[in-house]
Amino acid sequence: MKPGNNELIDRCRPVRTILSRVGDKWSVLIVIALREGPMRFNEIKRAAEPISQRMLTLTLKGLERDGLVSRTVTPSKPPRVDYELTALGHSLREPVEALGRWAFDHHAEIDDAQTRFDEAELASE
Repeated sequence: MKPGNNELIDRCRPVRTILSRVGDKWSVLIVIALREGPMRFNEIKRAAEPISQRMLTLTLKGLERDGLVSRTVTPSKPPRVDYELTALGHSLREPVEALGRWAFDHHAEIDDAQTRFDEAELASE
């Protein structure tokens, strides 16, 4: 490893949990789902399929804790709960959408690379 790499890794330690949150697949899908406005829990669940109810709950709580999503409860029977991106959450949209565009642009190359790798692994067995 180059000498500068250790320094960079050390500098990233304070933001490691943030990078883990914004880089996980469910958080990305939820940010994309909420980009147009508030949604209820089951609407988000449908948009982020095949996410489980438990994982959606945990991810929404994490995003809320990090200040990226707000949760609004409207008193009614049953209570209505809406989730929406905060200003901070909206600031994450651009990098998430850029990452999504990159994935769309390069998925065929990645599929080809995976196929070549898998074939080489099988051949070496």
